[in-house]
Amino acid sequence: MKKVLLLFLILPLLFCPAFVVAQINESDTLNFKARLSTTGFWQGGNVETLIFRAKSDISFKTLKRWVFKTQNSYVYQEFGKQKADEDILSLNFLYFNPERTVYPLMLGFVSTNFRREIDLRSLLGLGVTFQILNKQRNWLKLSISSEYEQTDFAQANFNLSEYNGDSSIDTFRGTVWINGKYQLFDKKIILTHESYVQPSLQQSNNYRWQADVGLEFPLSKFFNFKINYLHTFESVVIAGQKQEDQFLTFGFTLKSY
Repeated sequence: MKKVLLLFLILPLLFCPAFVVAQINESDTLNFKARLSTTGFWQGGNVETLIFRAKSDISFKTLKRWVFKTQNSYVYQEFGKQKADEDILSLNFLYFNPERTVYPLMLGFVSTNFRREIDLRSLLGLGVTFQILNKQRNWLKLSISSEYEQTDFAQANFNLSEYNGDSSIDTFRGTVWINGKYQLFDKKIILTHESYVQPSLQQSNNYRWQADVGLEFPLSKFFNFKINYLHTFESVVIAGQKQEDQFLTFGFTLKSY
C-alpha cells in the first residue's frame, strides 16, 4: 500500500511539474487549476474496517487552444486487517477549443483493480463534448466517445463462460459521459456528479457503468468538507465475484482556485 500511495502522490507531478499542493471544468479561462480530495472511513474494535479514497484533478493549457486534464484516483479497503480493494485509475484528456459549445477531445486511461483481479486495463480513444450549461456557478456537459480497450486479468475463469480460456479481453467501446457542478444555497453547498455508460461495440453482454456523486461544504476559499458516493457496475467479472460495488466516504477537498 505504501508504494501505491507514493505513486499516487507522484503521478500528478509527472503530469504537471507546477503542482505543489474533484472535479474541474476544462472550459474555465484559468491557465491552471488543481484539486485534491481525500475521503475515508475507519472503525476499530470488534470489527476493524478501513476505507480510503483519494482523487486529484489537474487541468492546464498546453498551447493557446489546447487544454490537458488529468484525473487520478486511489481506493483502498481493508476488513479485519485483510486487504479487500486496492485500485488505481488515471483518466487523461486533451481538449481543443474547450471554451466553445462543442469541442473535440482525445483520451487515454490506465487502471488496476485488486478485488476484480485486473492486472492492467488501458483505453485510447476520441470523442466530442457538448456544453449544455455553462454558467459561472453551474455547468453541465455531455460527451460521446469511442475507445479501444485492453484488459488483462489475473485468471481466465469468468462469470460469462464465453470469455473463459483467455485472461485478456480486447474490445472497442462507445461511451456516454455526463458531468456537472452546481453551487447551491448561496455557495453553501456544492453538488458534483460524474457518470458514464460504456458498452462494448462488439459484444452486447460486455458493458459497465459508474456514478460518482459528491456534496461539498466550503470551510474556506481553498478547503471544503466532502461527502462522496461511488457506485460501479461491470458485466464481465471473474467467476464468483459480484458485479456491483458501492462506496460512501467522508473527507476534505483542497483546491488551488
